[in-house]
Amino acid sequence: MTPEHGIRPASHATHTRLTLDKATAENFPVAPFFLPRAWREGLTAVYGYARLVDDIGDGDLAPGGRDAVLLGLDPAAVDDRLAMLDAFEADLLRVFGGADGPPRHPLLLALQPVVHDHGLTPEPFLGLIEANRQDQRVTRYETYEDLLAYCELSANPVGRLVLSLTGTSTPERIRRSDAVCTALQIAEHLQDVAEDLARDRIYLPGQDMRRFHVTETDLLAPTAGASVRALVAFEAERARELLDEGTPLVGSVHGRLRLLLAGFVGGGRAALRAVGAAGFDVLPGPPKPTKTGLLREVATVLRTAPRKG
Repeated sequence: MTPEHGIRPASHATHTRLTLDKATAENFPVAPFFLPRAWREGLTAVYGYARLVDDIGDGDLAPGGRDAVLLGLDPAAVDDRLAMLDAFEADLLRVFGGADGPPRHPLLLALQPVVHDHGLTPEPFLGLIEANRQDQRVTRYETYEDLLAYCELSANPVGRLVLSLTGTSTPERIRRSDAVCTALQIAEHLQDVAEDLARDRIYLPGQDMRRFHVTETDLLAPTAGASVRALVAFEAERARELLDEGTPLVGSVHGRLRLLLAGFVGGGRAALRAVGAAGFDVLPGPPKPTKTGLLREVATVLRTAPRKG
């Protein structure tokens, strides 16, 4: 008998829903209603995977150790993030035909038909796990290039999966998608400076902090001083430039996919606009865009994104 026996299917559904419900807090639409059902199901399964691996890495799993049990571990192992990530990776490999049966976690079980139907490969999924392993070992980034390398693991795989799920992946689109996803990650880091610091993580490059005369003590203040605001404005401009680089991705596709990708880009622009509207003071809490502001940015992206084909 495996450890997950005795957990009722109904509790599986509730547990899964708690993870998927976090989609409402994202800066961008995860699986909007206007997409074809197959796309929605695929994007929801991928989001569930990405959300769960981030929750493992951040220590944000539901209390009680249920996720540990589902992955074949003792409930107490839920606090051992590296052990949880290792068990999660082993369960992921079951999605791709591991020898010891089907995946154990319901979110990975839901991912299995999506992987098979779309011919997805393990690499982007493994990248997300490795990013969370890195979060356990690396808490500071010395250079912007170091941060970009982290985003290559933590963010870019998601955009590549979206292109694969929709059958639109090309080298040029992957390049544009990587720019958008990295920008979204940086925007999220800027919104969450205080929250990340509470986890002893700083995603502001050390070189840039010194350039703007910002110390870690400055980031602990209840509100940001002029130097912190200038640093955040500088990083926000970098993210905005990446969004500009990636925006032609929207014009390279058609129909409902174009609207979805505009939602991603518009979500990033709206997040950065919210950061700017807060005077680049992100220390009291994450500046969040309004729904109206998000829709306005999406409309602008749709109107201005250069069309190809």
